[in-house]
Amino acid sequence: MEASRKEVAAHVATVGIVGRTNAGKSTLLNTIVGEKVSIVSPVVQTTRNTIRAILDERRGQLVFVDTPGLHKAESKLGNLINKMARHAAANVEMLVVVFDVSEKPQLEDDGWMRRLLGAEDDDRPVFFFFNKSDREGADPGPFRELWESLCRETGRTRRVRAFEGSAATGDGVEKLVSSLFDTAPEGERLYPPDILSDYPRQLAIADIIREKVFLSLRDELPHSVGVRIDKFAGEGEKWTVEATLLVARPSQKPIVIGPAGKTVRKMRDAARRDIEEQYGVRADLSLWVKVDKDWTTNPQSLRQMGYIGDY
Repeated sequence: MEASRKEVAAHVATVGIVGRTNAGKSTLLNTIVGEKVSIVSPVVQTTRNTIRAILDERRGQLVFVDTPGLHKAESKLGNLINKMARHAAANVEMLVVVFDVSEKPQLEDDGWMRRLLGAEDDDRPVFFFFNKSDREGADPGPFRELWESLCRETGRTRRVRAFEGSAATGDGVEKLVSSLFDTAPEGERLYPPDILSDYPRQLAIADIIREKVFLSLRDELPHSVGVRIDKFAGEGEKWTVEATLLVARPSQKPIVIGPAGKTVRKMRDAARRDIEEQYGVRADLSLWVKVDKDWTTNPQSLRQMGYIGDY
């Protein structure tokens, strides 16, 4: 009986996934849990809310927090995003720092390493994931050298477990996950085994819509567009969702709408398909575009979109 109890003991921990913008944090999270719980796009600063996703299996349960990437903040919204990232990183039991090794180390990469070395009372396990190692010219060497250089500069050191791989292909991800489970302490599961995420459904739907905004507008103005869910009605297998796309200036509105409404319809149809596929329902989705020059600084608007509050 004692051997049987040891065999089913659960290793449980909360895990923060951090790093600079566009390092591949959301892709890594989605690959680990096997579902699309965080939006992914080629545009930097896609993730604006922290996302909690749960991996529950025989080895135990890992509760992941996918954070917004740290960046140079130029607005109240930017400051809030950075605040959420730091708050999420400070309130987990283990940290996974994702580095994009297809590029040279950036200022934000240096910042995360310094933060880890500067936290004297922080003895949490830390894991480095050198992401995008499958890309031509990718090289984790400069990141390893930066870490060693900072250790010498600060006179401090900290044990890190380093893994190379690709979040997009899955290469190296299972080795990381196995190490996370091996390191996590034994304990009671934090969530029922059939829950994938505790992220509020309306915010998750807003994220799906916002992903389509990123993919449709690319570099034109995606960071100036907010998504607010005005109505959500879920009746069995039929959902009705009404959402507003908020832009800061009148000149931005026709860009989002597109010629004869083509762009906004394209975003609506793509988002509706994703909602139906992800939740197994039929969805009636309406999108409206509204000018609100203060949406990035208005506390009420930011609270409605999940940027203020405990999510």
